[in-house]
Amino acid sequence: MANYTISTTMQRPYGETVAAVRAQLDEAGFGVLTEIDLRATLKQKLDVDAVPQVILGACRPQLAHRALEVEPSIAALLPCNVVVRALDDTTTLVEAFDPDAMISFAGGDAAGDALRSVATDARERLTAALAALEGSN
Repeated sequence: MANYTISTTMQRPYGETVAAVRAQLDEAGFGVLTEIDLRATLKQKLDVDAVPQVILGACRPQLAHRALEVEPSIAALLPCNVVVRALDDTTTLVEAFDPDAMISFAGGDAAGDALRSVATDARERLTAALAALEGSN
């Protein structure tokens, strides 16, 4: 299977990790536009129990704007999804969709180069946020 996420595993409970991820995303210049509580949604829609898990739709408006100027249809790939999932009571996985994987759809022209520049910036910021989480582990 292709690698399409960047991730880190935290030795801290889920709730603490969600708060830390929000703080690190903010530090990296991302706001959280959307939040989907997968556990609650699966319980409500399918009456199944799932591990605590949330999808945070992270966006850095400056990067989104640059990408949209180049390719308006890139909106279908926004925002950057960051998933926080409990592995057990004291361990939590944090995964972000890798912007490099998103840009694999871009062509080799000037527009593709511009989109790759945006993806590189987003990836560097997300990677730094995950590294900061690891450092606070």
